Amino acid sequence: MTLIGEERPVLVQVPTEPKPGFEWTRRRKIAAGLAALWVLSGVYIVAADQQAVVTRLGKVVEPRVMPGIHISLPWPIDQVTKLKVRQLQRLVVGGAPGDSVLGRSQPLQSQFLTGDQNIIHLRVAVQYSVGVPAEYLFQAEDVSKSVGSIVESEIARRIANHTVDSVLTTEKAAIQEEVRGAAQKLINDYSLGVLLASVNIEQASPPPEAADAFRDVASARADSARIVNEAQGYANDVIPKARGEAQTMLSAAEAYKQRKINEAQGDASRFTQVAAEYARASEVNGRRLYAETMEVILPRIKKMFVDSRGNLDLTILRRGEEPKKQ
Repeated sequence: MTLIGEERPVLVQVPTEPKPGFEWTRRRKIAAGLAALWVLSGVYIVAADQQAVVTRLGKVVEPRVMPGIHISLPWPIDQVTKLKVRQLQRLVVGGAPGDSVLGRSQPLQSQFLTGDQNIIHLRVAVQYSVGVPAEYLFQAEDVSKSVGSIVESEIARRIANHTVDSVLTTEKAAIQEEVRGAAQKLINDYSLGVLLASVNIEQASPPPEAADAFRDVASARADSARIVNEAQGYANDVIPKARGEAQTMLSAAEAYKQRKINEAQGDASRFTQVAAEYARASEVNGRRLYAETMEVILPRIKKMFVDSRGNLDLTILRRGEEPKKQ
C-alpha cells in the first residue's frame, strides 16, 4: 500500500553491450537462410499438362522438360519457362469472327481467287498446340502471326486450283486436309515448334455483288438434284416391274413352245403308228378312214356306201343299222 506523498522508486534500464560473437552468429544464420532459399529456387515443378524449357545465361540447356519435380541451377543462372503443350490455341484467317456481327467488313483479308477466276470470301479457323517448346519460344517473335501467314498462303494456293462451285460444295473437306498437311510441313521446315490440330473453313461465300446469282445457281443445282433423284426413284420402280413382266412373258412363251413341241411329237408319233397300220391293209383302212372322216364332217346324216356298180358295201355299215333299199 502506497501512502500519499510517498515517492515511488523508478527502474531505469541501462543498455548493455552485446557479446562480440552474437551479432556475427545472427548474420551467418540470415546469410545461410538466404543461401538456402537461393539454392531452393532451382527446384521447380512441371504440371501434367505442361513442358518446360531451361536456359542457362540465355542458352537453351534443356529443350524439353517433362512433367514432374526437377532441379536446376538457381536463378538467375538458370531460367525455367513453362508451356501448356496440351492447350489448343486458335487463330482466324480471313477476318475475326466478330467482324460480321459488329458490321465491320474486311474484304481484302477474306478474298481469295479461285481457279475459274472468281472471287470468294473465306473465313478459316486454325487450332494448334505447342509441339517443340524450345522452338516455339525462340524461333519466331510472333508464332501466331507466322502460323497465320503460312496457313493463308496454303489456302490461297489450294483455292486457286479449284473452281468456285467445288469450293462452296463438294471439295471443302479435301481442301481443309490439304491445307493442314502442307502448312504443317512448312511449319516443320521453319522450326516453329507448332503442331496443327485442325484447319476448318467456317464460312465460304461469294461476293455480295454476286450473291443473288450464286443463290440462283445453288437453287437450280438443288432442283436438278431433286429431279434426278425423282427420275431415279421412278426408274427403280418401273424397271423391276418391266423385268418381272418380261420374265413372265418369257416363261409363258417357253411353256407354249414346249407344249407345241410335245403336241407335234405326239401327232407325229400317232401318224406314224396309223401309217404303219394303214400299210398292212391299205384298202380296208382307207375306206374306214374315209367313213370316219365323213362321220366327222356329216355327223347327223345317216349314210350308206354303194360302190361304182351299185352294190351296197356292208363292211363299213355301223353296227345295229340296217341298210335301206333304194
